[in-house]
Amino acid sequence: MATKKKTKFMCQSCGYESAKWMGKCPGCGEWNKMVEEVEIVKPARRGGAFTHSEGITGTAERQKATPITTIETLQEPRIATDSAELNRALGGGIVQGSLVLIGGDPGIGKSTLLLQVSSQLAQKQKKVLYISGEESVKQTKLRADRLGVTSDHLYVYSETDMDYIQQAIAEVNPDLVIIDSIQTVYQSEVTSAPGSVSQVRECTATLMRIAKSNGIAIFIVGHVTKEGAIAGPRLLEHMVDTVLYFEGERHHTYRIIRAVKNRFGSTNEMGIFEMKESGLEEVANPSEIFLEERSKGAAGSTVVASMEGTRPVLVEIQALVSPTSFGNPRRMATGIDHNRVSLLMAVLEKRVGLLLQNQDAYLKVAGGVKLDEPAIDLAVSVSIASSFRDKSTRPTDCIIGEVGLTGEVRRVSRIEQRVQEAVKLGFERVILPANNISGWSAPKGIEIIGVSTVAEALKYALGG
Repeated sequence: MATKKKTKFMCQSCGYESAKWMGKCPGCGEWNKMVEEVEIVKPARRGGAFTHSEGITGTAERQKATPITTIETLQEPRIATDSAELNRALGGGIVQGSLVLIGGDPGIGKSTLLLQVSSQLAQKQKKVLYISGEESVKQTKLRADRLGVTSDHLYVYSETDMDYIQQAIAEVNPDLVIIDSIQTVYQSEVTSAPGSVSQVRECTATLMRIAKSNGIAIFIVGHVTKEGAIAGPRLLEHMVDTVLYFEGERHHTYRIIRAVKNRFGSTNEMGIFEMKESGLEEVANPSEIFLEERSKGAAGSTVVASMEGTRPVLVEIQALVSPTSFGNPRRMATGIDHNRVSLLMAVLEKRVGLLLQNQDAYLKVAGGVKLDEPAIDLAVSVSIASSFRDKSTRPTDCIIGEVGLTGEVRRVSRIEQRVQEAVKLGFERVILPANNISGWSAPKGIEIIGVSTVAEALKYALGG
């Protein structure tokens, strides 16, 4: 039967489809993103799944509905890598049959990280197939030589046609497949260009069926836009099991891998690496990294113990408050939500009596970390008050607590782990919510001060 062809217009930002061209996409509001594509409608196919050689199936066979009480649940089998930081971000290791998306800026180290992981698993007698659509096999081998990666269980393949990629997976039958990158792969049946919404969606759906049907873990690399989001439709992130963002400045050595979606673990986990000539090396104690350049005795600087998933991390919060020369004072924040800063400054003005309505305020989390938990509220408030009064805090103080609109300091979770991290780095005093004092015993060598209001916390932190 001959195939039917029809034309449609698709937004390259969100995947919105329309029968006619429009300048502005109704779905996402972007201009000039509608691209004409030829859609091929194939006749319906009956019967079983399409099957490759050696048992690799492209689609899962039809299953019948099952009562939930009869389904047996087992712990997902995981493949542990030699990188504790990556294992933490993944929730304990690579889950067999999972589809993981890694996004990051160009040159940040995505390919380096995945090549090192491939080497680690190959050394454990696991078959790894590294498929590069951007480099030849010789270019991949040159990078592998620089990183000291060599193993007979690591297979390298350079291809962008999805049909050939499926055949290569069937021939090798690997435990792990890496696609670098999804924007370069294309389906021959789809007429649009590689990297378009249709191509990304169809190729990801094919890889997902291969992963689920055969228990193969697949990592796919995704390019990012200038805004920092993964290129392509948002559907791409919904289809995969785990989404990891590889963050950091190209001109700095530290890299942060953060899980923003994980069906097999926490979505707040974070791993930290340092880029060296020999590749990426994990950072076992990130708190030391974030505090190593802290100025002693500087006004507007406080240290808070923030939880990143299951790990406590000590970071420095810096504030600069100065009289404004404009009618409306400026409020700028890096690493902290701008609205939270405005809220805390309103609490300080109303409940503590600090006249901040004619002051510019600039806040920053040192080290490039983004903090979004409420336990940093008290440290932010102390930093603002310290800079406003030009009084420095004690360099051996760690401040933890959530601040309410009435000026009260509310309890936070996992206080014992936070205090233990402060003790490990040599802090002598911790200011925390009074309601967090009971129910646990403080370690030796550190003073615990419980406060109920912001004014009380400022009295201890700034001496009045």
